[in-house]
Amino acid sequence: MSTPQTLVQAALNRLSARLGSGLADAAAGLAVLAQDAPDRFRQEWDLFREEVELEAQRLERGDGEPAPAAGEPMSPPVDPQQQIDQLRAQVARVARRLEEQP
Repeated sequence: MSTPQTLVQAALNRLSARLGSGLADAAAGLAVLAQDAPDRFRQEWDLFREEVELEAQRLERGDGEPAPAAGEPMSPPVDPQQQIDQLRAQVARVARRLEEQP
């Protein structure tokens, strides 16, 4: 049988091995996040700029309602040409997002 001191040393060795493995996994996960961060930031920045442009257009038209947040459905405009323009803008955004995805 193993001595208590050997068992304690064995337990400490196994714990350090498991913690080391967990830290290595966490470091690898952080490295992946760090690599993806610039692309994610660029996508979010582009989306924010588009939303600002749409909001500026809405303010110039003098609409009383605030623009919908990202992901919320837009209410259909009264003018059919505006609706067509908005749909084209949405299609362009979706196409841009699809092109940027790996």
